[in-house]
Amino acid sequence: MIRRSCKSRSLRFLKQKHAVCVVEGLAADAPTLRMLLLSTVASIERPGCIEYALKLFDAIPAPDLFTWNSMIRVFAHTGDPNEAVALYTRMVDKQVNPDSFTFIFLLKACTRLSSPFGGAQFHGVVTKLGHEADAFVRNAIINLHASCGDLAVAGTLFDGAATSDVVARSSLIAGLARRGRLADARQLFDETHQRDVVSVNVMIAAYAKQGDVSEARDLLNRAPEKDIVSWNTVLAGYVRCGRHNEALELFEEMQRQGMRPGDHTISSVLSSCAASGDLETGQAIHGMISSKNALLANALIDMYAKCGRIERAVEVFRSQIEKDIWSWNSVIGGLALNGRAEECLSFFREMKRDGVRPNEITFISLLAACSHGGLVKEGRRYLAMMRDEYGMEPGVKHYGCVVDMLGRRGRLHEAMETIREMRTAPNEVIWRTLLSACTTHGDVDMARRIAEQLRRMGCAKSNDYVLLSNALASDGRWIGAEECRRLVDSEVSRKAAGCTQVDMAL
Repeated sequence: MIRRSCKSRSLRFLKQKHAVCVVEGLAADAPTLRMLLLSTVASIERPGCIEYALKLFDAIPAPDLFTWNSMIRVFAHTGDPNEAVALYTRMVDKQVNPDSFTFIFLLKACTRLSSPFGGAQFHGVVTKLGHEADAFVRNAIINLHASCGDLAVAGTLFDGAATSDVVARSSLIAGLARRGRLADARQLFDETHQRDVVSVNVMIAAYAKQGDVSEARDLLNRAPEKDIVSWNTVLAGYVRCGRHNEALELFEEMQRQGMRPGDHTISSVLSSCAASGDLETGQAIHGMISSKNALLANALIDMYAKCGRIERAVEVFRSQIEKDIWSWNSVIGGLALNGRAEECLSFFREMKRDGVRPNEITFISLLAACSHGGLVKEGRRYLAMMRDEYGMEPGVKHYGCVVDMLGRRGRLHEAMETIREMRTAPNEVIWRTLLSACTTHGDVDMARRIAEQLRRMGCAKSNDYVLLSNALASDGRWIGAEECRRLVDSEVSRKAAGCTQVDMAL
């Protein structure tokens, strides 16, 4: 009864049911806790459910094998894979004997961890306990070795009883492709007489991940059978390679063929709309979907923000019932992108009041907003907040925003001091940001030192010398300016001519 009523409900609802059980004196009742745990596992993708499921599990006096397997599966597939291994250790200590399902989940965990050593140990235990004859276990072992272990072992297992097994063949193809042996993967694929949609999708994904989207599209076009995964993989490949017009064309073709787009399809298409500035298509897609879906709502917020419609982005955000950190990051980042610094900081304060913990991406958006808004005091405070309040170590992108913020205000020596205080080596982007600020504010000596630093790093570009030349010329140092111009011609490769494409609405 509990499991049926709790299925696919929010974490808050599950906790309410738990509270009812406590009030009715069932807090220590193992069957009740087991049902509540399984209901939580059914909703495990919701924020906070994994931690809550573990607390429920720890409250069960003597979990049976099915309950142990349920928790191991959760961590193997969606949580921390190390926890799956730790739970197995606890289970063995409690003298609960594992079955074939246990090892399927553990081998999956080792695959996610890219741990060939741990996987080989479990392979040994599987062989010792006689589970290797189980086709599902054997396929999990092949997948492990193909992905991160010994390809020779994967090949031997495949050449044995698994030759006709489509899952085993797909695992080996995926492993070969993932490890850069695309030609071997294609040969094995071409030798497959009965290609099902799984093997086709594996090969399409292999080409897409290698950046060869044209070959992935060709496979999609020639595939006798394809599903939503086939289309999504090519669509995501186009987006990843910046081929947004082709992504939108593929989406239209997908609809013409009667394929109903899923959440990940829509998310990819909205990403293309955001990157290409195609507001019209984005708005049309918005009319097809519900903004109550967190994944799609976040994609809509990003699309509207990048297309300059920040008010619509905020409307979508406000319409969400449950907001996670990515919802907040989307709207805070959108406000920062559109130069709405004060509103950006206001939303951050609201997020804190709602008890949502910020992450590194949140602070990048906040610091970018402070940089473009000239809010130096606030920017320094947020940089300190990362370390002192949230225990995060600022990265290169965070420092880049701070250097840009200080540089825009002409506080060049403070910017240089910030770079020297970095615990990670500054990259060329940070140095180039400060070089641009030095040129703007006329600090020629610092600009010289930065240009020399870029040259020593081996990443000097023609623009760096042009900036330095302009700074020297502004200061009346014509000889030095001429030397920089000569360096542009002799030492730094010339830039290719640029071009602009404008879509004219009919």
